[in-house]
Amino acid sequence: MTGADPVHNARCGPGDLYRVPTRWHACYVLIYLDNVAAPELDDYFRLTDVHLRRLLEPERGVYMAESTKVIERALQAGHQPRSFLTSPRWLPDLQSCLERCGWEADGAAAPIYVGTDEMLQAVTGFKVHRGALAAMHRPELADVATLLSQAREGRGARRVVVLEGLVDHTNVGAIFRSCAGLGVDAVLVTDTCADPLYRRSVRVSMGTVFQVPWTRIHEWPRSIEKLHGLGFLTAALALEDDAETLDDFANRADVLAPDSRVALILGTEGDGLSSRTVASADTRVIIPMAGHVDSLNVAAASAVACWALRTRN
Repeated sequence: MTGADPVHNARCGPGDLYRVPTRWHACYVLIYLDNVAAPELDDYFRLTDVHLRRLLEPERGVYMAESTKVIERALQAGHQPRSFLTSPRWLPDLQSCLERCGWEADGAAAPIYVGTDEMLQAVTGFKVHRGALAAMHRPELADVATLLSQAREGRGARRVVVLEGLVDHTNVGAIFRSCAGLGVDAVLVTDTCADPLYRRSVRVSMGTVFQVPWTRIHEWPRSIEKLHGLGFLTAALALEDDAETLDDFANRADVLAPDSRVALILGTEGDGLSSRTVASADTRVIIPMAGHVDSLNVAAASAVACWALRTRN
């Protein structure tokens, strides 16, 4: 290792994996690395190995952010990094990103590890073509009632998406991107749903997982009663005989009302929503299809439904 700042003491040891700094000053130190075996790279080493991902990305642990755009959105959302990893070619872009987020150089809150493109590819198992990686501390998730009440700058959520049991991280990331672009105020994910902060989810979402407030809703589907108690009309997107068409549902008076609250529930890629969830929801909604196609991919269906149910005021 070369170029290390002797005052740098930001790297966490194994016992500190779940410890998020309580005092935080946004500054960084450059550390140039010339050895793929450097211990500073433990968070990134063999990143594509499933077992190490599970070690690095437990609940309240660490997640990976890839690209300067994603890193910038994570920092703007208040997430705290353990470290950054980049190459000399991409270092100016990363430094500009940090400066836009109010960071200062020559500090010790978080190191920027700098290595060659070849070394980074050897470490991560893929070409780092998006500028940088960052190992980020996971923030503590809010409870459902708090999250929904604080959405829209404290005015409360009006449009919520619930993800039940989705297992594909690509779909989760794509849904978050649609939610961000179509004005959804919050996303709730069940305990059986894939992790929105998994590296692929974050990348596919283009960092919008940091833009849309989200949390876990436990004990689903029994906890659907929490949404009913908070005044939400719950709509299960499901292929049911008694389902309303999306157009009809979107034009209901209680959906168009200026104070309406709607929670759209989307199910797993294969089997859709559980029968208990369908039975517990206030209504069932279907997207009418043509061309002998019975349904859309869940990510595409979420975009169609979120657009139709967007708030008009």
